[in-house]
Amino acid sequence: MSDRIGVYPGSFDPPTKGHLDLMERASRLFDTLVIAVANNSEKNNLFSYEERVDMIQQLTKHIPNLEVRPFQGLIVNLVKEVNAIALIRGIRAISDFEYEMAMAVTNRRLLPTCDTISFMPSEKHMFVSSRLVKEIVHLGGDATSFVPDLVLERLKEKFNV
Repeated sequence: MSDRIGVYPGSFDPPTKGHLDLMERASRLFDTLVIAVANNSEKNNLFSYEERVDMIQQLTKHIPNLEVRPFQGLIVNLVKEVNAIALIRGIRAISDFEYEMAMAVTNRRLLPTCDTISFMPSEKHMFVSSRLVKEIVHLGGDATSFVPDLVLERLKEKFNV
């Protein structure tokens, strides 16, 4: 039997406790879970993809079957390259559903063997988003319940707060 490989793609700018919760939960379903950090130069990320990869690697050392790597281009190409059986996505609210469904259908059309598994966040992480976290820290608010200490320190450095 071949390994069951899952791919969890995202920008993770920055990685939140919600992302990490999903990584831990998804890692229990697969022999290997690839965290695919988007390297999209057109996106105005706060952190470079190297910084995002580094943070995730540090924060997930305790998950032995997790591999973190940057990717660029179509996610289905990475799915094919690593021979994954599924993409992992999080759906926080009904507003995420339409976008995620369109992405799942499109990815399946591009790669018929590509299934998408959608996770509902844990209740305490239901409305955590990277965009919101950046805004909270930038405006001097307390984001300790949304991101790990390492991420909070790096956010404060970026915003000089």
